Amino acid sequence: MVRRVAPPKRSAHERIADFREIELLLDERTVREQASRCLHCPEPMCRTGCPLANRIPEWLALAAEGKFLEASALSNLTSNMPEICSRVCPQEKLCEGACILNARSDPVAIGAVEKFINEYALARGEIHGQTVQRNGRRVAVVGSGPGGLACADELAKLGYSVTVFESQGVPGGLLMTGIPSFKLESAVVERRLDVLRQRGIVFRLGITIGRELSLGELRKRHDAIFLAIGAQVPKVPEVPGVGLKGVADALPFLAQTKVGALAKVPPIDVTGKRVAVLGGGDTAMDCLRSAIRRGAREAVCLYRRDLANMPGSRKEYYHALEEGARFHFLTNPIAIEGNANDEVTQVRCVRMELGEPDASGRRKPKTVPGSEFVTPADLALIAYGFDPPPTPSVTPLLKIATNDWGGVIVNADQTTSVPGIFAGGDLVRGPSLVVHAVRDGRNAAAGIDRYLSGQKGETLAEHSPALHQHVSAA
Repeated sequence: MVRRVAPPKRSAHERIADFREIELLLDERTVREQASRCLHCPEPMCRTGCPLANRIPEWLALAAEGKFLEASALSNLTSNMPEICSRVCPQEKLCEGACILNARSDPVAIGAVEKFINEYALARGEIHGQTVQRNGRRVAVVGSGPGGLACADELAKLGYSVTVFESQGVPGGLLMTGIPSFKLESAVVERRLDVLRQRGIVFRLGITIGRELSLGELRKRHDAIFLAIGAQVPKVPEVPGVGLKGVADALPFLAQTKVGALAKVPPIDVTGKRVAVLGGGDTAMDCLRSAIRRGAREAVCLYRRDLANMPGSRKEYYHALEEGARFHFLTNPIAIEGNANDEVTQVRCVRMELGEPDASGRRKPKTVPGSEFVTPADLALIAYGFDPPPTPSVTPLLKIATNDWGGVIVNADQTTSVPGIFAGGDLVRGPSLVVHAVRDGRNAAAGIDRYLSGQKGETLAEHSPALHQHVSAA
């Protein structure tokens, strides 16, 4: 039987000197061999494991025959950005994690094949936007992250005139400002944005709804709205010292690292500094690896649980280790301490041990008495997660319903409590995966089309027993 082959990876010594992607493409022969490992199960669990229900066995079969263009075309039917999802999805938790081969071997290299077939098609100009006859309806999409882009793409295909409003100076949302280039190069996102522009989608940048333009005014000018403004308000730890010089939030640091001055945030210099990253998710991994590339003297992760309970991708964890990051598990920061000039000098921590599982099933950490210690640091990056921003009101008396943590409440087709306004992505579910946002965007586009074509759909009240109220893991 053909064994699984992972994509070639640049050495850690080479890759920490730049921000280029670390994984290379498989060659054609290897792609065909890897695709041929699929057993074509009668009930393919890889499709069940994929939030987009991608037709994985079908395009694997085409790839195994060397029909790469046909395989790419099939993958683009269910995903609006397969060349991006193949780079950033945690396949080990989704499609590959569900592969039946896990029971006796290694799973099919689904992500690597998906990346190859779409890069193959893009290189030959086979993925491009086509305009269709306009139907006279106008839709506003607020936010140009993956959910907003997917919704805009689907609506444009149906003939709607779509304008995407983005508060930043560049489109793409966290694809452009939050995911480091060593995982997703800007050129890859810009290429997909060009496809959307070819479809006739208009991007208006530097406009924050609720500031430069009210949501009510936007609603008057459009037949429907999709809100995809994400969840980028950092959670602030309840520890002394968060106001010291040298304490920064993760997203501004990542944004500045990727798009420079376009991020419009104060400079965060890590050159020659000891960097402590507080948190254990993928954002923390991104901060560690970015700090090393930007010349940090050392980059240390402080996380209160163990590796088995860390939410970050295992692949990203091992990449960070290879690149020189260090990890202090079962370590809870209790204070950030500084000198007479209010500059960070160390992080005071306490050892933790894991107790009984909490409501999420993860073992709850508890303090080990008398175990305090300090970790030297010149800069502390906070990566404890994010909350949605306050949702703008349509009018002073008409507000969109939200749950107790600020997430917008929607029904199955992403309808909010206000007719004609839809929402999805992290604004609804809290920080989550790119592929979840893409699915929400596609669902919302279908819901908007039903709404504007007069088809019967569920109202929020009708759907209230099953409202989507997703809470991110702590």
